[in-house]
Amino acid sequence: MKKSKVINSEISHVIAQMGHFDKLSIGDAGMPVPLATKKIDLALDNGIPSFMEVLNNVLEELEVQRIYLAEEIKTENPNVLLEIQQRLPETPISFIPHNEMKADLSNCHAFIRSGEMTPYANIILESGVIF
Repeated sequence: MKKSKVINSEISHVIAQMGHFDKLSIGDAGMPVPLATKKIDLALDNGIPSFMEVLNNVLEELEVQRIYLAEEIKTENPNVLLEIQQRLPETPISFIPHNEMKADLSNCHAFIRSGEMTPYANIILESGVIF
């Protein structure tokens, strides 16, 4: 049995396949996902698991060099923005319009759907290298 924190086989496989500059997205229960993008659905109930629980789990294994957030998170969900900034204090953030973020999902290896029910709780993680 896998010993690390990410024991979900689909998520672990996606992370293992990623290289420098590849992208992985995590989002709320309502984010529309392009049909061609792999969707890993973890949502069980309203808020379960939360966006931050999923993000924290993924960050146990994925080296991240940049994150992308919707511009709208600044005014529509400042609490989640603060949690992201506290969790990734040294990671550069690019703010993009939400519509652009939705389009960028087609460039992600996968989208991980949480049970989060707050607006704009979506992130794109750009993979870095550990050397």
